[in-house]
Amino acid sequence: MASKLSSKLFAVVAGAGPGTGRACAIRFSKAYPVVLLTRTAESYKDTVAEINNAGGKAIGISADTSDVKSLDSAFETIAKELPGLKLAAAIYNVGAGFQRKPFLELSVEDFDVAVGGNARGLFNFAQKTLPLLLEAVPESEHPPSLIITGATASIRGSYLFSTMAASMFARRALGQSLAREFGPKGVHVAHAIVDGVIDIPRTSHYNVNNGAEDGKIRADAIAESYWNLHTQHRSAFTQEIDIRPYVEKF
Repeated sequence: MASKLSSKLFAVVAGAGPGTGRACAIRFSKAYPVVLLTRTAESYKDTVAEINNAGGKAIGISADTSDVKSLDSAFETIAKELPGLKLAAAIYNVGAGFQRKPFLELSVEDFDVAVGGNARGLFNFAQKTLPLLLEAVPESEHPPSLIITGATASIRGSYLFSTMAASMFARRALGQSLAREFGPKGVHVAHAIVDGVIDIPRTSHYNVNNGAEDGKIRADAIAESYWNLHTQHRSAFTQEIDIRPYVEKF
C-alpha cells in the first residue's frame, strides 16, 4: 500500500469511529495518508493501527469538532505531522445528540448538543478544511472534496426525532450552500443521505428488513460511494446522493 500513497496529499475523517468513519479511513488510506479525528483515542486507535500495519499511513487525533479551539489544535498537529501535504478529501461523519424522546421531555441542552455536533461541528470543520481544499485544487488528481454524512433525518422530521431532524436539516442546508459557493472554485461538496441501518457490531442484533440478506447497509459500501464522489470529474459533480439497502422502504 505504501508505494501507492500520494506524496503530496492527505485525507481527514472527522467522526472516524466504528462504522462509516472507520470504513472511509481505510478506503481513502489506499490513496492518501489519512487523519482520523474523534473525541477519544479509544475510537480511532484500532483503525490507525490497522492502516499502519497494512503499509499505509494514518494518525489519530482526539478532537471535538463543536469546539473551535479543539479543532484549531488538531489542525496544528496535522500541519506538524504531515508537513507540506495538501488536503485532497475531508469527510464529516460526526454524529451527536440522538435523543428519541417526546418533544416536551426534551431540554434546551438536548437541542444544543444535537446542533453542536450535527451543524455547528460541520460549520467549524468546513471553515478549517475548505481553505486547505482550495489550496489543493491545482495539484490534486481528483477534485478536492468535502463529503458530508447525512441521514433519513436530513430530509424527514420523524416521530420523536425533533432535535435530530432540526440539526440534520441544518447540516444538509449548510452543505448545499457550500456546494454552490465552492463548486465553481473546484472543490466538490457533496452530501450523502444514509437511509437505513448500518451493519456494525452495535446493530448486529437488530432485526432489519425482516432479516433479508444485505438488509443493512455495509459500511465499506458507503465508503466506496464516498470514494466515487471524490473521484467524479468536475463536469459531472453530484451534490447529493441517497444510500439505502435494496429492500429498504422509502
